[in-house]
Amino acid sequence: MINRIIDFSLDNRYLVLGLTLLLAAAGVWAVRTNPVDAIPDISETQIIVFADWPGRSPQEVEDQVTYPMVVNLQGLAGVRAVRSSSAFGFSMINVIFEDGTDLYFARTRILERLNLVAANLPKGVTPVLGPDASAVGQVFWYTVEGGGKDAGTLRAIQDWYVRYQLNSVPGVAEVASIGGFVRQYQIDVDPNRLSAYGLTIRDVVEAVQMSNNNVGGKVIEQGGLEYIVRGLGLIHDVSDVEKIVVTARGGTPVYVSNLGTVSLGPEFRRGALEKDGKEAVGGVVTMRYGDPIHAEEGESHQSLSLRMQQAVAELFDEDRTSWFEAVSRAERGETPSLAGPVGPAWRRTWEGSRPIGRRGRPKAWD
Repeated sequence: MINRIIDFSLDNRYLVLGLTLLLAAAGVWAVRTNPVDAIPDISETQIIVFADWPGRSPQEVEDQVTYPMVVNLQGLAGVRAVRSSSAFGFSMINVIFEDGTDLYFARTRILERLNLVAANLPKGVTPVLGPDASAVGQVFWYTVEGGGKDAGTLRAIQDWYVRYQLNSVPGVAEVASIGGFVRQYQIDVDPNRLSAYGLTIRDVVEAVQMSNNNVGGKVIEQGGLEYIVRGLGLIHDVSDVEKIVVTARGGTPVYVSNLGTVSLGPEFRRGALEKDGKEAVGGVVTMRYGDPIHAEEGESHQSLSLRMQQAVAELFDEDRTSWFEAVSRAERGETPSLAGPVGPAWRRTWEGSRPIGRRGRPKAWD
């Protein structure tokens, strides 16, 4: 057999040489166009189910939230394992499916089963699914920084502006906020004042809940015109909370300000984000499963930076596409390019960072 192959190759030298060149060209083309990822997605088909039950101990969460969901999710088609963890105030369940199971098929099955499980859960507990991303889907980390701005202001910018801008990029599954303080109205009630007026904490809570609401009405016709009647009661600032009426004594209203002090403060938190030894505010972008992130000629990132330059001094990023290109140039002996709107951030972080990788060949944000 080998002798025949050798004889055929000698008799048809130009044909064999042509086939060899053709295979070499095909190999070069495959190397240049084949999608590359520094961290290949070898994760399992996994769906995360998360449920909040604030203020409850891990044992209560395990007995009344985690256990009912686990026993009902075990019988789904294609489920290989169900793993759970219960902590203070929340429950998290990882449902792992067999290899080859379509992610969105799995999410649909879980949603159908959760509709049945909801009747067995405590009042106010609503389980939700995690983002439709894989375990290695974190592709973009950034911090929002601004001179002279506190962590609460930066977190508000992240939650109400930056996050929505990045969510609009095709391929993004979720943008999670990290660090800073979530602002909230806080009422510090004086127990002595409550006792003097014969009120309880529940009375204050119910009064605040009922006051933060708009009421719709009908219309009044006058002079051939219709005037819409409505009641405006939404809270806009601290003074609105202070003016909420809790009850009345002898025809005199008792306001929240008579029972305690109202301020704008941070929500209770159990974690923080750190950068260069200092607390920071930022976020992480996860890529949708099987859908590479891309931006049209970098428009999303550049327009975001331009719009925020009045409020934020820097929008720092670690885009794994950019890292992969920079590392590839470094391996070829070339100097990494630091041009573009995120050049200063690259210079500060190049020495102590590692590449995350690249999926496909999307247009880079830098």
